[in-house]
Amino acid sequence: MVQKLDYLKETPSQTAGPYVHIGLAPGAAGFEIYDHELGQDIAGPNAKGERIRVEGTVIDGTGSPVKDALIEVWQANSEGYYSHPEGGGPVEEGFRGWGRVITDFDTGEWAFDTVKPGRAQGRDVGIQAPHINLWIVARGINIGLNTRLYFDDEDEANAADPVLNIIEWECRRATLIAKRSEGTSPQVYRFDIRLQGEDETVFFDI
Repeated sequence: MVQKLDYLKETPSQTAGPYVHIGLAPGAAGFEIYDHELGQDIAGPNAKGERIRVEGTVIDGTGSPVKDALIEVWQANSEGYYSHPEGGGPVEEGFRGWGRVITDFDTGEWAFDTVKPGRAQGRDVGIQAPHINLWIVARGINIGLNTRLYFDDEDEANAADPVLNIIEWECRRATLIAKRSEGTSPQVYRFDIRLQGEDETVFFDI
């Protein structure tokens, strides 16, 4: 006899709420809870390659900065390897390739320091251009948003990237390109994330 199971219905989704920073990035929110907080050091001191700083703003549909967003970062090292058993190859000691930052509560600006990633082998899609994966959550966002950051000084690699090339319109692909600022040390790339409206950033359903 097969017993019939009653499955619970999916509960309603909800936004991240005002306490996401206390739980995920308490130090950045002013709460000294942990001796060592996860997500603050992406590359580590031994990582090879060009040291860079990425900065930007999360912008809502009215053009205003979102001042309570949290962004998680995931990337390969300068040789295109991820810190993962199936990451393609060895990474330097201390290289996590993962981090977590929040937007400034006053300005909405966010930033993180890392190394510029190399071209990485994609899963079933071939070699990809240097890029950084981003996941964004905030109040008003029911499901975390996934996007990518590419670099505007990697034209040849970008033109061959299998993910960028599935985006039909060039103007839409442009929303994934970070702009290099000249004369800065470390090198700064600017990447603003637009949640809605004109020039809305491309988000991926993964």
